[in-house]
Amino acid sequence: MIKTMNRPLTSCSSSRSQRQCRIIPALAGALTALRGGFFCAGLIGMSIFSGMATAKPGPIDTQFNDQQILVTLPAPGLTATTPPPTADKLADLIQAQILRARTTGDPRFLGYSEGLFQQWQGTLTDRLRVLRATVQQSLHNFDRARNDLTQVIGTSSDRRQRIQALLMLANLELVQGQYQAAAKYCNQLEQHLPGLIAASCQAQTQARTGQPGTAYKTLKRQVASASNANATSLTWAEGTLCDIAIQLGDPAALVHCRKVLTLQPDDLYIRGQMADWHITQSQYEEAIALTEGYEQVDSLAVLRAIAMKQSGHPDAARLAEALRERFAEAQWRGNLLHQRDFARFQLDIDDDADAALNNARGNWQEQREPLDTRLLLRAAIAAGDQSQLSTTRAWLQDHGQTDARYPETGS
Repeated sequence: MIKTMNRPLTSCSSSRSQRQCRIIPALAGALTALRGGFFCAGLIGMSIFSGMATAKPGPIDTQFNDQQILVTLPAPGLTATTPPPTADKLADLIQAQILRARTTGDPRFLGYSEGLFQQWQGTLTDRLRVLRATVQQSLHNFDRARNDLTQVIGTSSDRRQRIQALLMLANLELVQGQYQAAAKYCNQLEQHLPGLIAASCQAQTQARTGQPGTAYKTLKRQVASASNANATSLTWAEGTLCDIAIQLGDPAALVHCRKVLTLQPDDLYIRGQMADWHITQSQYEEAIALTEGYEQVDSLAVLRAIAMKQSGHPDAARLAEALRERFAEAQWRGNLLHQRDFARFQLDIDDDADAALNNARGNWQEQREPLDTRLLLRAAIAAGDQSQLSTTRAWLQDHGQTDARYPETGS
C-alpha cells in the first residue's frame, strides 16, 4: 500500500469507474457472489435518481501538516491502466482486483477492471467472459452479465467455467427474485458439482419460497454428514445457514456467523448480517464492535452509524455527517449505485421517510433480497404509502416468502 502525505510537489489522483474461494481452479471469486448478492459494499457505476437534486461536495480543507496522511493508495500492480499482453495474465489481474474489491469494499478496483476490459483487443476467453460478467453483475449491469454467463454455459467446453457460470447465474436470479430460474441453475449446479455449494444454492432458493425451516434443517443435516467436505465448502454452507437462521429469527444464526468470520474475517456480507442482527435485537454495543475499522465500507458504516445513534454514542454525529457528505459527493459525481445503503441512512439516520422510500423503491426494482424487501416495507410504512405496501405484500404472498425481520406484512 502507498500512503500519500501532504509534502511539497506531491500529488495523487484516483480513477472512479468478498473473498477468494477455491473449490476447483477458476472458481475463485465467484462463491462470495452467490451469498449476499453483490457483497453489499461500495460498488461504483452510474445510477440516476429520479426526482433527486444533486449536491456539491463539502468544502476542501487545505490545512494539513507535512506528516498527515491524506489518502492511502492501492498497490500499483492492481491499478494498471494498460492490459497485460496475454489473456491469462489479464484474467489473473482482474481476478485479483475483484478479490480486493470484495475484501476491502473499495469500488475503485471494479473500475480498474472495467477499464481493462474496455481496452482489451485480444480473444475473450471463457475465463475472461466469466470475469467480465462478475464485474458487470457487481455494477448492476445484470443483462450484460447474464448474456456472458449464458454464452459460457451454452458454448464452453471448459467444465470449470461452466460451473462458475451456473453458480453466478443462480446468484443473479436469486438477487433479482427470479426463484424458478434460480432453482433451475442450482439443480444444474448439483449435477456438475454435487456437494455443499450446490446444496447451499438449493437451500437459499427453498428458503425464499416458503420453506425456510425445511431448508435450514436439511442443509444443517447435510453439513453434519459431510465428513469429507473441504473448509471452503463448510464455510460456505455455514454462511448460508447463518442467512436462513436470520430469516427464521433463530439466535443460532450467530453461531453460524461466528464460524464464518473465524475463517474469513473479511467476509463483509456476513459481518454486515451479524451487525444488523444485533441492531434488530437492540444490542448496539455488539454491532459497534463488529463494524470497528470498517467505516470505509458503506454498508457497514451505515450500520455502525445506526447503532451509534441508537446507543447515544459520542461519535454518532461525526460518523453521520461523514456519511452524509460521502453520499452527497457520490450523487454529485453521478456514481452512487448502492441505493439500499443510502435509503437505510435516510430512513434510520435522517428520518426522511419520503426520500428513503424513493431510493428503496428504485433499489427494489433491481434487487429483491430480503434486506431490500424489508427496507422497502419499512420505508413504505414510515411514509404511509399504502399502494407500495400492497404491491410488496402481494409479491411476498405470490412467492410464499416470510422473514422474521419484515415488519407486519398482513393487510
